[in-house]
Amino acid sequence: MGEFDFGYFKKKINRKIKIKKTGRSLQNKYAAWKLGKDYYDGNRNDGYGGFKYDGRWLKILPKIIKKYNLSNNSKILDLGCKKGFIMKDLKLLLPKAKVWGIEDHTYPIIKAEKEIKSKIIQSKYYNIPFKKNYFDLVLGFSSIYKYNFEDVIKIIKEIKRVSKKSFFTVGSYSSKKEKEIFDNWTLLGTTILSKKDWKKLFKILNYNGDYYFTTAKSLNLYWHLINLL
Repeated sequence: MGEFDFGYFKKKINRKIKIKKTGRSLQNKYAAWKLGKDYYDGNRNDGYGGFKYDGRWLKILPKIIKKYNLSNNSKILDLGCKKGFIMKDLKLLLPKAKVWGIEDHTYPIIKAEKEIKSKIIQSKYYNIPFKKNYFDLVLGFSSIYKYNFEDVIKIIKEIKRVSKKSFFTVGSYSSKKEKEIFDNWTLLGTTILSKKDWKKLFKILNYNGDYYFTTAKSLNLYWHLINLL
């Protein structure tokens, strides 16, 4: 088990969206939590500002494929798959692999990539309808920490149950200032713990998979720090 930097945030991303000094508004969060068009394909302050396929994961997934020894015989789950972009790129790289996705709301499934839409199951992340150790790898990018603490515990236990290996990202921070920046930026982040507390939780749950801490720093949000001081 350990922290795995898969390279997504190596390249600085311009996130200079117009956010007030107090952070994204209640209206922004209300729109986002509908988990519909506003969040995925609406205004940037309400979510992604247009969540469209661009093939970016084709450059990142080879590192994951190599680390976890994935092949065309592998079974892979993308937990919180949204519109299925990662699933699509996995199938392009490993055409014969069995790739599934789980998403807990309707809009992104309706709008999912046509090649993989039939492999997306609508379900809560703590209810994965597969047998024990079915998947060679379970992935979870920017997904599980929108759930409350109790449900996050159930999700991690469920990931352990269905996977041989696993990797997911969690919302985190190393200081109070960093947490403040993250809290002002996030729309759906609900369970945001310090790195130390996440590690304690993993130990309590005997979670032996991999993880990555999504922080204000990894998201290149430090431009916003000046406005918060």
